[in-house]
Amino acid sequence: MAKPVEVDAVWMQRIAEVVNGLEYGSVLITVHDGRIVQIDRTERRRFDAASAAREKSGASAQPASGKPLAKTGEAKR
Repeated sequence: MAKPVEVDAVWMQRIAEVVNGLEYGSVLITVHDGRIVQIDRTERRRFDAASAAREKSGASAQPASGKPLAKTGEAKR
């Protein structure tokens, strides 16, 4: 029979920190022998239709970092 998972206040705090600020995505909690051993966070970014249309037209070819994107076949600096 499976061991009950041990979740103390420390792990509850860690889980809350990982989940806070997550708008879209998932949190994966890995358990071994009834103990939490790992927490993975996968964050998704969703964009509205207007920003997708701007990207298609080429009006905004800069990512959030402010650096222009490299064109296909162009070497990275």
